[in-house]
Order: sequence, then C-alpha cells, then structure tokens
Amino acid sequence: MPRPKQSTPTAGELEVLKVLWDRGPSTVRDVMNELNQVRPRAYTSVMSLMNVMADKGLLQRKPEGRAFIYEAKRPRDKTLGGILHDVLGRAFGGSASNLVAHLLEESKPSGAELDAIRRTLEQYEETDQLPGDD
Repeated sequence: MPRPKQSTPTAGELEVLKVLWDRGPSTVRDVMNELNQVRPRAYTSVMSLMNVMADKGLLQRKPEGRAFIYEAKRPRDKTLGGILHDVLGRAFGGSASNLVAHLLEESKPSGAELDAIRRTLEQYEETDQLPGDD
C-alpha cells in the first residue's frame, strides 16, 4: 500500500526550502554546498530530493544553460503557517492554548523571549479584535 501524500514538507524538504528562502533561486550545487555546511550530502541525493520536491509542487525549476534553477513555490510564511496549522489540528485538536503551553514547556524561553511573546500577544489583541468584541 503506497504512503499517503504528505501535505507538509518532510524534514529534508524543509532544509532545502530554508536554503532557497535564504538564498533565492539556486542550483542543486548551490543548495548542496549550503546543506553540506551542516552535514555532508551527495550531489545526486540533493538533486533527487529537489526533483521530487518539484514534482510535488514545492519547488519550481527552470532550465538555465546545462543546469536548472530552483526556487520555492510558496513563500516561507505561507509554508510555515501550513505546517503549524497541520500540527495544531493533528497534535493539539485545534487548541492554540495547548500548543502554546507545550511550546513553552519544550523551548524554555528566556526572560527576553517571554517579553517578546507578551508584546506579540498585546499586538495581536490590538489588531485582531473581531468587530463587536470589547
């Protein structure tokens, strides 16, 4: 029985996407050189992964000379939002408070990070009030 298609990028695909979001349009060799700074990977492995990602619609590619130039099809915020939405629904039953509680427990934020989180919540409350909410 084939594996169901995953709606969010795998860990390896996300590594490639991060490189492309940071660098912009790049060749397989460019991406491989960035990834190899963390741990070594073979050119053919990176090329295969990026071709699969293009087939899945995560990347777009266009020929340039003898190589292809790849870029992320969706911007970082849309992709990460989709991943978070998936985790929120599958792991936390849609409960934002449960997700945040687990996030805080796992990440152990510093005092400065907690202050930044409080400011973000305050900004959210100021800008995202529904009409009629007081």
